[in-house]
Amino acid sequence: MLMRTDPFREMDRLAEQFFGTAARPATMHLDAYRDGDYFYAAFDLPGVDPDTIDCTVERNVLTVRAERRRPTGDGVELVAAERPMGTFTRRLFLGDTLDTDKLEAGYDNGVLTLRIPVAERAKPRRVTIKANGDGRRQINA
Repeated sequence: MLMRTDPFREMDRLAEQFFGTAARPATMHLDAYRDGDYFYAAFDLPGVDPDTIDCTVERNVLTVRAERRRPTGDGVELVAAERPMGTFTRRLFLGDTLDTDKLEAGYDNGVLTLRIPVAERAKPRRVTIKANGDGRRQINA
């Protein structure tokens, strides 16, 4: 069998109250970055069945939901239960500069990665400068 001796158990209990419990899991961890013309968001979801992941975008709010379940069935005896279980949810507010209609998602090695292209209107563009040679400023509308 498994025995656990932990002098910091009370500190763990207090941390669970603030950061989540098996009944109320803490939020999923996230890395977000831009690489060229794409914005990436990578969510840590180890041990999550990809069929339980739900990703939606509504009015530039990205919502990711995932569920981690304990093994169940006849003969399953729970010896230790320390991993957070339940439904995890995370919301990101996306700027208007991202093209959410072309969002792509992939799940590999416990990481859900979303790739969102930067909208054309948000990409840097070159402005043409006209000079009229006599030193005066002239702007044509």
